[in-house]
Amino acid sequence: MLPLTVWLCSDTTNNRGHEHGHGQGHGYGARPSHRDGTHPAFCTQHRPGVGRELARHLISTCTREGDLVAEAFTTGEATLASAAQLGRWGVALVPHFPLAQHLRARLRATLTEAQQARAHMRPCRPDQIARALTDHHGQAALVIADPPPGGAARPPQGGERECPACRARTGVRTSEQFGLFLAGAWQVLRPGGVLAITTTARHHGGRFIDPGPRIIRQAQSAGYRYAQHVIALRVPIDGDTLAVQAGPTDLAQLRDVRTQALPPAATVHADVCLFVKPRSGGAA
Repeated sequence: MLPLTVWLCSDTTNNRGHEHGHGQGHGYGARPSHRDGTHPAFCTQHRPGVGRELARHLISTCTREGDLVAEAFTTGEATLASAAQLGRWGVALVPHFPLAQHLRARLRATLTEAQQARAHMRPCRPDQIARALTDHHGQAALVIADPPPGGAARPPQGGERECPACRARTGVRTSEQFGLFLAGAWQVLRPGGVLAITTTARHHGGRFIDPGPRIIRQAQSAGYRYAQHVIALRVPIDGDTLAVQAGPTDLAQLRDVRTQALPPAATVHADVCLFVKPRSGGAA
């Protein structure tokens, strides 16, 4: 049996940005996405899988001050902001410029100038992580990844708009591409470094998809040691009850009770698989 733990990772902040970009950033710049200067919220399909609380748990547990934290499959600023605030260096792979603009604006509204200098983005896909971070091979203490569950992304429905992460979620769909990411993360991690992969089982295209078992098999085949399984609770606990609350977007998905379609799902936790790059032996 692998060690199992539960982390309380409820984020009270929402994912709608209302920040304006100021001055020049590091790497990508920032401009408002809407005419009123606001940035669009993430759609229900692409809410960031790694929130502030989960990012802080991972970084505090797996790294020390001054360490390098890398993130792939980036859809939110939580990892970069948490790394900078905790005295680490953060670098995220963000291949799509509009999403990078959105994240940079949010970082500017959250971090001091000194902290912003610790948060960087590289315009590469997850399977290009080794090439994107050639200057950091063997240095990262932690690589965080929140890969999509697979399958083609559905188009926006109803009144939904395409969010900043919609296009960013189109990369690394095949097992071979994910294998390239694992091999690249191996090159970036230092011996004893941790690869944290966040997954969430969900219904997609009429099928129930749980990517966890496949991810574990691939990571172990690549030489990683499966060290720990974490259940990250995304919702607050009120006594002995999970306080699941629906927002306007969630309520808009409610269906007629007489329909045969599946009811709207409420995501209350994420599964986090922690893998370690052995200090000796093994190869990706």
